Amino acid sequence: MDEWPKLVPELLVTDLAASLAFWCGLLGFRVVYDRPESGFSCLDLNGARVMLEQQTATERQWRTAPLDPPLGRGVNFEIEVNDLTPILLRLAAASWPLFMPPEEKWYRTGDTEAGQRQFLVQDPDGYLVRLITDLGESPA
Repeated sequence: MDEWPKLVPELLVTDLAASLAFWCGLLGFRVVYDRPESGFSCLDLNGARVMLEQQTATERQWRTAPLDPPLGRGVNFEIEVNDLTPILLRLAAASWPLFMPPEEKWYRTGDTEAGQRQFLVQDPDGYLVRLITDLGESPA
């Protein structure tokens, strides 16, 4: 396996097959490894990693409160990709709604501004995913 990222979110999901269809089929992630007997998959998209785990009453899972939809309230996962267009086309072909349409946004980062083209979409459980492409930097 290639170098492991320093942060990898692990998301509890209600339907692993539906989540894999979204994350892999629509967003373009690939399965790095999985444990089908445990309802678990580790995914990668150009070095961005996420782990998905099917909710179950029989497996050891760390829940701090009941999991009421939409899941992941208060967090969005920013994932940098080379090109938003193929992802947007797959989402449109699947009639998958966008949470926020594509926009160009510049964020101040000290003495410079970092630009990105971005949009937001929710996965089947409501986790908010922000896909971005880098537009470079400019003076603040």
